[in-house]
Amino acid sequence: MSGTALETAVVGFRGAVGASVLFGGHLSTHQAAVLFPGTAFKIRVEDLRHVINERREARAHIAGYVEALTLHCAQTGFCGVWHHREERLASWLCLARHAADSDVLPVTHDYLSSVLGLPRPGITETLNEFAKQRLIRKMRGVLQIDKGNCLEQRACACYKFVADAYASSGSEISA
Repeated sequence: MSGTALETAVVGFRGAVGASVLFGGHLSTHQAAVLFPGTAFKIRVEDLRHVINERREARAHIAGYVEALTLHCAQTGFCGVWHHREERLASWLCLARHAADSDVLPVTHDYLSSVLGLPRPGITETLNEFAKQRLIRKMRGVLQIDKGNCLEQRACACYKFVADAYASSGSEISA
């Protein structure tokens, strides 16, 4: 699939993009893309460094978040090699649901195929199966998660591992 990018993490409203530069990183190794509508805040690195130097709890929170995000990225690579399409897709949907704090995800089959590195027909087949089981509803360009707890049970162990890492950092995704 040329021209696509493999997604390594889903960052939600409790997250931060680029926070690793606060802890010695000088080069961004990731590219961020906005998928869901909403509001985001931007802060200059110098200003954030001042805050985390003045407030130890802010530094600890951001450091914990960066650690969880790093684990998330690494686990995504592992997941892509070892887990089946159904488990990976369920895991992605659950992580995205919590990151967006919404049961409505504005995503297409093409997008999911691209970021998961899976063939589109397989994505469609799996989503159809989830819909048949009433876990989700599919609408044009939107997925509605109806039974999040049941979908979580279909996800691979990576979902709980990543969600627990964020919860431990205080940037919880409740699994």
